[in-house]
Amino acid sequence: MRYWLLKSEGDCYSIDDLHRDKQTAWTGIRNYQARNFMRDDMKKGDLALFYHSNSNPNGIYGIAKVVANAHADETQFDKKDDHYDPTSTKADPRWVCVDVAFVKKFKEPISLTAIKHDPHLEGMMVRQTGSRLSVQPVSETHFNYIVQHMSK
Repeated sequence: MRYWLLKSEGDCYSIDDLHRDKQTAWTGIRNYQARNFMRDDMKKGDLALFYHSNSNPNGIYGIAKVVANAHADETQFDKKDDHYDPTSTKADPRWVCVDVAFVKKFKEPISLTAIKHDPHLEGMMVRQTGSRLSVQPVSETHFNYIVQHMSK
């Protein structure tokens, strides 16, 4: 099993939206490195920290689980969607997504400030200045520390 951090703007798609929907396709990722993580490394059964960006506070709001391996992101074919890609074809899709399901919402979010100031989380990608990658790996040690010691 691997562990991940998935970023979403809280006012676009939040942990509460995932809780309501139960599961969703993690669509709209248009960064090659993030796409490659989903395509090559994410597998059904992996767990992910659900992170709200552009929120108050920015931080981890809960846990999601990967419930389907990578498949074509249908938004790339929809001309009305913000994530439409006219250069991608159904025969050779450029963009993929995984499906994720709700696992848990934390009673209180774990702020980016708290993450950056906790020495146990040294080396987490989200701590790096300018880290904007919306899908990123998290070590098992960091994942377990956040769930066991920081979440309420």
